[in-house]
This record gives sequence, C-alpha cells and structure tokens, in this order.
Amino acid sequence: MFNSKTKLIFLFIFIFTGFGYFFYTPVQFNVSAQQPTGSIPTVTGTPAGAIVQVLIDQSNEIVKVYAGPSASLYPAVGVILMGQEIPAYGISQDGEWIQIYYPGVPESVAWVYGPYVRYLKLGNLPVIQPPPTPTLASTPTINPTLVEAFIPAVTQTRLPTFTAAPEIIVATFLPEVEVNRVPTGLIILSLGFIGGFGVLISFLRGR
Repeated sequence: MFNSKTKLIFLFIFIFTGFGYFFYTPVQFNVSAQQPTGSIPTVTGTPAGAIVQVLIDQSNEIVKVYAGPSASLYPAVGVILMGQEIPAYGISQDGEWIQIYYPGVPESVAWVYGPYVRYLKLGNLPVIQPPPTPTLASTPTINPTLVEAFIPAVTQTRLPTFTAAPEIIVATFLPEVEVNRVPTGLIILSLGFIGGFGVLISFLRGR
C-alpha cells in the first residue's frame, strides 16, 4: 500500500498533467504541395464524330491514305485495312475525300478516298481546307551542253521561191449555125428525073 506522501505526489502530478493538457494548443504547420514547373501532359481521345469503315473488297485488301485530298499532289503516308473502322474529322471541298484519324503522322490526320469507305456513324462533317502541297527539295535542271551532245544540229535550208504556173489557154469554138440545105437525095432524084425526061424527048424525035 502507498503511504499518504506518495499519494499526494501522484495527485499533484495528475493535477498538473490535466492542466497542461487542457491549456495545450498544438502548433499547426501549413504544408503546401510543390507545384510542378513543367507542362502537364493531357490525355486526348479520338473524336466522337462520324465513324467510317473501309469497304470489304477481296481484290483491294489495303487502301492507301494520303497527306492531303489528292493522290497526285500529296504523298501516301500509310495504309488502312479492309473492314477497319476509323473516326472521321471532315470532308474535302469537292466531297470526294474524307479526313480521318491516323496516328503516327503529323497532326494524326490523313485523307482517304471517299468511295473506298462507308459511313457507320453519321456526324456533322465540316468542309476542311486542304493542307499546302509539299515543295520539292530541289528543282531539277537540264545541262544545255549535255543536251546539245545528244541532239543533232539542224541545218536551216531556204525553201524555193514560189513560181506561178503558166496561164492555161482554153480553146474556144464558134457556135454551130444551122444552114438550110437541100437534101442530097432530093438533088439526085431531080437529076434522074431530068435525065429520064431528056431521054424520052430524044426517043420521040427519032421516030
């Protein structure tokens, strides 16, 4: 058993501890989280507009996509497979090309020829201006000396002067004039009649 002196000491300790706990105010420290100094990457998803699907054609299993709405003015940047579903961004001014989502190329867009795809999900496809056509890295030049070595020189010859042909004289004939002539048969018959008449007269005189 504790004696009265020990109990008194514990009592004072308990009282001072209670007062200290009652008047104790904890110090609060404002801890601020460190703000990042660099740019925070954002997660971008695919567009939620129209969805197109490559037509299933056994003779054409892959379809080329181009950097712009033309197969002759822009280079091919990749291919898409038949049956593949792709988000669409817009259409060209002539309505023949469709801009699609194509990762791995600049701006993640490419152009596909419209007749090769069909619409699965219709959306409001705006008309998109075509990108600038790529410029050639170098312009080919033709060496004139090399050209002259393979092209033979052409000697210019003067054409003969024109000489007019002589005038053609066309023969002219007088028009036929009809003359009233006695028929030859009638003359012979008349002479025969006169001769016969003379013979008859001579015969009569002789008697």
